[in-house]
Amino acid sequence: MTICPKCNYQRQAHDAQLHPDICPHCGIVYSKFIARQQEQTLQDKNEILDEDTKTKAGIRQQLIAAFLQVPEKASKETFYARLGLLIAFGVWGFYFISAGVDWEKIGSSFMHNINLPFHEFGHLLFIPLGEFMMILGGSLFQVLLPLLLTLVFVFKQKDTFAGSITLWWCGQSFIDVSPYIADAQYRSLPLVGGGGEESHDWGNLLTMLDALEHAPAVANASFAFGSFIILVALAWGGWILKLQRQRLVPFYDHI
Repeated sequence: MTICPKCNYQRQAHDAQLHPDICPHCGIVYSKFIARQQEQTLQDKNEILDEDTKTKAGIRQQLIAAFLQVPEKASKETFYARLGLLIAFGVWGFYFISAGVDWEKIGSSFMHNINLPFHEFGHLLFIPLGEFMMILGGSLFQVLLPLLLTLVFVFKQKDTFAGSITLWWCGQSFIDVSPYIADAQYRSLPLVGGGGEESHDWGNLLTMLDALEHAPAVANASFAFGSFIILVALAWGGWILKLQRQRLVPFYDHI
């Protein structure tokens, strides 16, 4: 080396008699000094990574705790009411899943009438974001609303069981949209307000994306994703009730 990494002394011609690995000015051994610096740098990086890992682990644990929290005390009546509700939503969920992408069953369901006003409101909500987002906004808001409610129930209301029910709704909303997507090539489904073929959301969206031929695949993906969310919601709700039942044991003599 010609310049010392510690004191920045630049070796001169008269320093040639000294060992080339020793600084004539401060006397350090270049190779050892650099090795210590590299070791310290590596140690600092490892400490940063360890701290980052601990932070991520802490956040992950907090999220798990938030999604699995149950009340300190709950009445037996509340527990069994929620159990009955979960069973009812389980049967209802499997009805939708077993039906497949079937407009007759999905479109005639009670849930379709619940989803429809939010679907139409979504179009209005997304108007400022342009034509494409305005058209997509109906289906998008329909599935986002119950997901947002899930987050509200978990983090604000601290009611994870209610969150599992709204997550079920989110999954059902994906299933509800699937026949509409599948109809994009045919535009035969009845539309709100009696709109013609030009008002078909997914017919227009997939045409704009030059992907109209992929309508069946997109519809099946929406249905499969919705089915998966429903199963996750039911499993989550069941686990919450299991934890809640454990809280009931000390108060109700081993129910």
